[in-house]
Amino acid sequence: MSTESTTNTDIFQLLSQFDHQKIAFCNDEKIGLKAIITIHDTTLGPAIGGTRILEYKTEQEVIKDSLRLSKAMTYKSAITGVNLGGGNAVIIGNNSIIKSESLLRRFGQFVNELNGTYITSLDIGTTPRDMEIIKMETPHVAGLPASVGGSGDSSPFTAKSVYYGIKAGIKEMFGNDSLAGRTILVQGSGQVGADLVSLLRRENAKVYVSDIVVDRMVYVANQYGAEVVQANNIYNMDVDVYAPCALGGTLNDDTIPKLKCKIIAGSANNQLKDEDRNGRMLLERGILYAPDYLINAGGLISCYSELAGYSNSRTLELAENIYEATRSVIQKSKLEQISAHQAANRIAEDRINSIKIINNHRRL
Repeated sequence: MSTESTTNTDIFQLLSQFDHQKIAFCNDEKIGLKAIITIHDTTLGPAIGGTRILEYKTEQEVIKDSLRLSKAMTYKSAITGVNLGGGNAVIIGNNSIIKSESLLRRFGQFVNELNGTYITSLDIGTTPRDMEIIKMETPHVAGLPASVGGSGDSSPFTAKSVYYGIKAGIKEMFGNDSLAGRTILVQGSGQVGADLVSLLRRENAKVYVSDIVVDRMVYVANQYGAEVVQANNIYNMDVDVYAPCALGGTLNDDTIPKLKCKIIAGSANNQLKDEDRNGRMLLERGILYAPDYLINAGGLISCYSELAGYSNSRTLELAENIYEATRSVIQKSKLEQISAHQAANRIAEDRINSIKIINNHRRL
């Protein structure tokens, strides 16, 4: 990784730009640990966010990415009614090379020094077993294996929340939320995508699956009775719903003019390449968009339930709330003639600001 210089002035400018509370730098040369923890906002509760182990080209890129991800977690918590703030952590390096018990436990010690203001969980390059190791040094961990009392694999909950987001979109567009006979294209056949296909097919939706990993795509299609679509054909398909469940940025200046779908609702993060411009483009084209950070919040809900000691059934109930939350965003978008992403942001910000007032009164 390049050691492009990042001055103190640069860091404070970034904190101001993203409106963050704190960046913590974690370094232990003997262990080989270089990490940062960013805390965006703790108005609603302690900041939660995944820890990713990933290589970056520059240190500046690490900081910007972590700031962006932690702010997104604040908004995701706020709009889903979860009593948590937004945070993120990055351990810099190739997870297949640097990851070890000592590195994870040393990182856990840094998390513990934040005195509960940051709760770490899963992200790229980390697993439930890694969280179990981190927990040896700090109680501020979520995403533990089910065998030790954690929530386990969050994929089914994420798929469930996306499913409710799709149903909310169908309700707004067609007047009822039945999926029977509706045509839905799922881009991505990973665990969340596969679980989503299963849920959709149970309601007799006509489901198409696309993925650059052909073997996995064919397996999922065969298992659930879906139809395979080549990746270069997805944007031109005339379907009711396009569900991006793979990479972000698929909604951009090039793809949006090609779209023939009526609704976009999927699990992929950062689906809008440019949130303002591309969100507006969808609005102008009359394509209903269910904001990704809202309807993919099943994983966050799963971790929140784990921390609160909720049952599996209670977690599913919380995921079901995504349905009405999505409808509220769509209705606000229509009423104010703003993009769905802007509508979601405003709802999240309204909740944060209202709780700030309550918190200030509590301190008096």
